[in-house]
Amino acid sequence: MQRYFIDTADFSRGTVPLPEDVQHHVNRVMRMEEGDSFILCSGGTCVEAELLSENEAQVKGLLENDPELPVSVTIAHGLPKADKLELVIQKGTELGADAFFPFEASRSVVRLDEKKAVKKQERWQKIAREAAEQSHRSRVPYVFQLQSKNALIQRLQEADYGIIAYEENAKSGDHEGLHRFLETVEPGADVVIVLGPEGGLTPEEAEAFSPYAAPVSLGPRILRTETAPLYLLSVFSYYFELMR
Repeated sequence: MQRYFIDTADFSRGTVPLPEDVQHHVNRVMRMEEGDSFILCSGGTCVEAELLSENEAQVKGLLENDPELPVSVTIAHGLPKADKLELVIQKGTELGADAFFPFEASRSVVRLDEKKAVKKQERWQKIAREAAEQSHRSRVPYVFQLQSKNALIQRLQEADYGIIAYEENAKSGDHEGLHRFLETVEPGADVVIVLGPEGGLTPEEAEAFSPYAAPVSLGPRILRTETAPLYLLSVFSYYFELMR
């Protein structure tokens, strides 16, 4: 069933005015008629609704199932080249990420001025919204504007748990850290995962983040920057959803 996210809605009123972008998709793209059903989500709550008119829907009932990960995972990613972050946001949303926190890493090749950073954030947020609709999420992950490393340290200090995907741990042969970390995390926790761009994090960055996040290996193979966050989100889904 088609799903739409709207910024603010009072589902308890029984009827919901449809925003212009939803109206356009319902009426012009999907060509729905009065009485056709779809799903509306706002603030983590989703309802089944039916079309009353071109710009209004009737709430039919609350959807009880919760498709969200039992832990809140923020992907803090050193800005990579080209459109790799767009792939991470799209697929990471499908895999359950709660937020994306791009930051300027020492090895980030791309540099964005303030104007470009704003436009990028708007595009990234749109990608997250579309992926959330496609994957039947109950909320849209928030994508931050490009951040500094100091802002990332502050975010790590606020989180319940943090880990750093650090390839030096893989080279050393220590592959148990991720499993040990998962065993300490409680459902409902706020977790930040830090990943570098192409070339990874520098030793200085890993040292700066390590008081607030544990460096871990992702196995014996070195993963691409766009593969690593998807691997970790899959691990979190398996551990907290399929093993419980």
